[in-house]
Amino acid sequence: MRKLILILTALVAPYVLAAQTPQDSVAAVDSVVPEKKPGLIKRIIDYFDESNKKPIGRKMDFSLIGGPYYSSDSKFGIGLVAAGLYNTFPEDTLTKPSNISLSFKATTAAHFELGVSGEHIFPHDRYRLTYEVSFSSIRTRYWGVGYDMCSNDDNESKYRYLASSAEAHFAWRIGRNIYLGPMMTFNYVNAGDLQKPELWEGDPLRTFNYGIGASFRFDTRDNLTAPKHGVFVRFDQSFDFKWMGNKYPFKVNELTAAWYGPLWKGATLATQLHWRVTWGDTPWALMSSIGGSSSMRGYFEGRYRDKGEADICVELRQHVWRRNGVVAWVGAASLFPKLSEINFHEILPNFGFGYRWEFKKNVNVRVDVGFGKHQSGFFFNINEAF
Repeated sequence: MRKLILILTALVAPYVLAAQTPQDSVAAVDSVVPEKKPGLIKRIIDYFDESNKKPIGRKMDFSLIGGPYYSSDSKFGIGLVAAGLYNTFPEDTLTKPSNISLSFKATTAAHFELGVSGEHIFPHDRYRLTYEVSFSSIRTRYWGVGYDMCSNDDNESKYRYLASSAEAHFAWRIGRNIYLGPMMTFNYVNAGDLQKPELWEGDPLRTFNYGIGASFRFDTRDNLTAPKHGVFVRFDQSFDFKWMGNKYPFKVNELTAAWYGPLWKGATLATQLHWRVTWGDTPWALMSSIGGSSSMRGYFEGRYRDKGEADICVELRQHVWRRNGVVAWVGAASLFPKLSEINFHEILPNFGFGYRWEFKKNVNVRVDVGFGKHQSGFFFNINEAF
């Protein structure tokens, strides 16, 4: 374990922005010998040693980790991830802690991302506020829309992608483990420097979209960031109406259903079924897509896109020793323009494995290697994929 901490220390020393709060000292009145302060390396080692042991009280338990990393999509870069846990009513020991996470990435491939996400649990879990905000400027690739275009390697085209998005859900608890409430979305996309503009087939390169809708949730998970048992069902229905100022109105139907359960000592089986279908004049950048660090890991994020997609993943999570764990998963996905045109001969397979280090209590730093159809991906992130 100490070797692992030393390795992490070498990676993150330049990026640690906070240090451990020193223990209260009791000095003798007649003592004149100053206490020797620990060096930087010792303080960083202690920081990570204690990062998953701090009690979660009224104040936020916040920690930061970062350093160099490599991703098959964005190449070499610097990544910073931070996690915070807190209780809005510490006297209520039954309510799950709220969480917030922040991430920043900057790479040699002109890939810049900044994101904030979290879930705020109000006292006694009467209400929940879930939010996600992101900004990105990326040199990336595009293959078109639809399975035939996206699976054709000759269609690969480089372009610059600038985007910002925000999503918020406010929910009331209307029953035991049942939550319902409104949601709001915002999306801005701007594409430029197109290598093969014909692939866009006249679709708008710059769009603003605003949406409203409703979100339903059923949640019995033991915690929100690294569940070991429970069920989570989320159903969102959103509308980007024309009267809201949307030049390209459309609606989105999205369902996520996940189950978590123990298998043997230290092992958790996690299963997730997800689908997202859009109707109307959906802009190319807001269509359903396959790939990335959370879904169908191993596929280039955004390579496969269409009005609808469905995917399933089964993941085995095994605690190994102290704060270390490993995972392995298998999955599959389907891309389609409408539900009636799902083609099972176009199923995309997925599998992979990863390493987990418990950065904070129930908050894991994860490193995943995923494999898809004729491609693979390497990912570094915080919290479980689902």
